[in-house]
Amino acid sequence: MFPQIKGHVTKQAHVGIPPGTYEEEHARRGFFGRTSHLYHLHPPTAWVRVEGPLRPRLILGERVVPADLMDSTAAPTALFENDDAVVSISRRSQAMPFYFRNGDGDEVHFVHRGLGRYETDYGPLAYEPGDYLWIPKGTTYRVVPEVSENFLLIVETREFVLPDRGLMGQHAFIDPAMLETPDPAPHAESDGEWEVRVRRERQLTSFFYRFHPLDVVGWKGELMPVRFNVRDLRPVVSARYHMPPTVHATFSADPCTICTFAPRPFESDAESQRLPFYHRNIDYDELLFYHAGEFMSRHGIGPGAFTLHPQGIHHGPHPKAFETIRQRQATNEVAVLVETTRPLRLSAEAEKAEDPAYATNWAQ
Repeated sequence: MFPQIKGHVTKQAHVGIPPGTYEEEHARRGFFGRTSHLYHLHPPTAWVRVEGPLRPRLILGERVVPADLMDSTAAPTALFENDDAVVSISRRSQAMPFYFRNGDGDEVHFVHRGLGRYETDYGPLAYEPGDYLWIPKGTTYRVVPEVSENFLLIVETREFVLPDRGLMGQHAFIDPAMLETPDPAPHAESDGEWEVRVRRERQLTSFFYRFHPLDVVGWKGELMPVRFNVRDLRPVVSARYHMPPTVHATFSADPCTICTFAPRPFESDAESQRLPFYHRNIDYDELLFYHAGEFMSRHGIGPGAFTLHPQGIHHGPHPKAFETIRQRQATNEVAVLVETTRPLRLSAEAEKAEDPAYATNWAQ
């Protein structure tokens, strides 16, 4: 295949878009496969009615009351899932009275709100808002909140890795030296019984010990829990070209990728597009969690909300965003993007927290 140019276009993607047109990117394999750009006379998201199951969705996460908010023995509440990945939230207010080990895959926890610590068999890690905690498959841990207001986003899949930064080098986006790992802290011997819940194929089995299960006095190797904060990120930007979301990849897996949109300067070139371009990313579902700040491509969406844009339909900025974007020099948003190759299903708890008006909000 080779590039073709037909009709009224700009040769450079996302730069010098012809007046009166709206550029859309039609891409395979995220933004790494074959790509074309189409120039519309109207925003391709400006539909006025949707009939059928395929639609953009807004889930107001603050309306969800996970079981672990009231019951310390309960698990986080799953909101979105497929055969490869599960996205849950936890609002635990008390320490887990058991330890947990995920035998199905890795977990990445993002702290939207709260303070506390994770006790792991490698040692403890403190957490605060904006933290990522990467917990490898098979790690034993429990969450111990220090405040009653906690809100954790949890993404799990088979195995995450840190993305290869290619020509940018290993220190781009986040320097590996910024990653915090735990020091061993074996618990003192005490009388009693200790429970470790192990999940395999999404079923739980409890193992009980007469000694504390976190009795590790030392460890070595390259598989361990990791913590870092979004303030440690150094977003990759270009003064003359709007970079695709993939440049913000934070954790990577074959069926699931996590990207982080952190504060960054806008493009300074007058012809360069500043807003995310319209696109139909037909090979990935795009689930975006809003953490903090003012979200440049959306209006009326607050922290703690999720937007889901499924494969096959258009996605792009809200029309009102074009009115204000040129008056700003930088973004101040923090958001977590989860992309999955298989379509995500909503749980009953997610559907109850949905705002149905979102599906046609681009036509306003």
